[in-house]
Amino acid sequence: MKLDIIFKSSRSVTIELKNNDIYTTSSYNVYLNDELVIDNYDKNVFSLFNLEQDKEYIVKVIQDKKEEKITFSTLKEFVTLNVKKMGAKGDGKTLDTNFIQAAIMACPDNGRVYFPDGEYYTGPLFLRSNITIELSKNARLIGDIDRNHYPILPGITFTSDELDEYNLGSWEGNPLDCFASIITGVNVSNVNIIGEGVIDGNANNSDWWVDVRNKRIAWRPRGVFLNHCNNITLQGVTVTNTPSWNLHPYFSENLQFLDLKLINPKNSPNTDGCDPESCKNVDIIGVNFSVGDDCIAIKSGKIYMGRKYKKPSEYFNIRNCSMNFGHGAIVLGSEMSGGIKNITVSQCLFNQTDRGLRIKTRRGRGKDAIIDGIVFENIQMDDVLTPLVINMFYFCDPDGHTEYVYSKEKLPVDERTPYLGEFVFKDIDCKNVNVAAGTFFGLPEQPIKSINIENVNFHYSANPKEGVPAMMDGLDPMKGKGLIFSYVDKVSIKNVKFDGLKDKEFELNEVGTFNK
Repeated sequence: MKLDIIFKSSRSVTIELKNNDIYTTSSYNVYLNDELVIDNYDKNVFSLFNLEQDKEYIVKVIQDKKEEKITFSTLKEFVTLNVKKMGAKGDGKTLDTNFIQAAIMACPDNGRVYFPDGEYYTGPLFLRSNITIELSKNARLIGDIDRNHYPILPGITFTSDELDEYNLGSWEGNPLDCFASIITGVNVSNVNIIGEGVIDGNANNSDWWVDVRNKRIAWRPRGVFLNHCNNITLQGVTVTNTPSWNLHPYFSENLQFLDLKLINPKNSPNTDGCDPESCKNVDIIGVNFSVGDDCIAIKSGKIYMGRKYKKPSEYFNIRNCSMNFGHGAIVLGSEMSGGIKNITVSQCLFNQTDRGLRIKTRRGRGKDAIIDGIVFENIQMDDVLTPLVINMFYFCDPDGHTEYVYSKEKLPVDERTPYLGEFVFKDIDCKNVNVAAGTFFGLPEQPIKSINIENVNFHYSANPKEGVPAMMDGLDPMKGKGLIFSYVDKVSIKNVKFDGLKDKEFELNEVGTFNK
């Protein structure tokens, strides 16, 4: 057993147990300066709060009669501003927006804005750089239900010389007007949002989840929206009942999402857990997802933004997370015209999602729509309908059902053609497979380059459910299928087992090289 400090602030620390266990491990106790602070815990990632600033601590973990220690010092903190002392009531009724915003704006560099216990009814709050925001264990931000109180972030504002544009708002990969989110960061750096409290979008008590396909004034806010931000950490907090996506980092870099809970009802519309868009250097570690749509959906612009800025999402570490319900556990696309590269997913649990890995792209996303360097390893899936899905015929968007998108003919490779590179899946155990073990559909003119599947077990449900594994025209419902490959240059299979499969293990259509 080894301990690794993956984040510390002036008041908190997050520690990860370095092992090969998936999300959970055998129970252990945590001592802080010889005082028992966590008893009988079993997650690979834990956090400690309510620490003193600029103080040395010794953390001791005892697991299976083995002991490991690690020493650290909290960071220095200049000052703490208590939002209640700035006028916030925290009674769940009074609109506290102005008082909280005053505390944020008045907080100096290296200062902390502190929310003591209470329910803070608030509209959108805008971050400033170089501060820490802490929500105490019984502090709850509750979103205002009146959309007329929400500032609008314009999708495009042209510069004074009319030669360029300034993008504030975003909706599903396009620069469109949207409401500011409960937590909104624009061009800010070095911000920590920590604590055991809750950011509650309050959508369950409003009309945010009604008539969701139509824009009303502007598109719906997220729980947290980070636009062109750098060096941002969210640690410990719960984000719930969001009008749309829980977390939306956008054209941002050096992000950490640690030991969070992202919770929405299973039937809540478009409530993805975390959707980083055109972001670089992102760690998503120790997060518990239970949402109404995709748990993690990595994006880089639908068409316009991807082609204009050509900024991929790249260098992600997703580790020790639990993904529950929703459409997909880890989704790449479909808005990915800027590309997605170098994504590693490990030690994660996928539970009752429609798909495990889900890649969505199609003709028209463009030549910069490159997905490459994707590694999934040491994963456990249970009751995932189809564990592995790669689909280059994704039919959403207004032109999704056009012949150009659905055609299985070999079309010219041009500036509109996306590209899928190398994918590695290893050390994965899939229980209660239903629809198919995996479906991989490349384009006739641009096959998927390489799929490597090693040390993977597929255990089928005794009574598999029927479904369509990929959203593409011309694909019939199926159940209890094996691995289906269509238009793939190279497939490598090593130590792959099927338990309870009553159909063919492999179906091959236009596969260049198949090594087994």
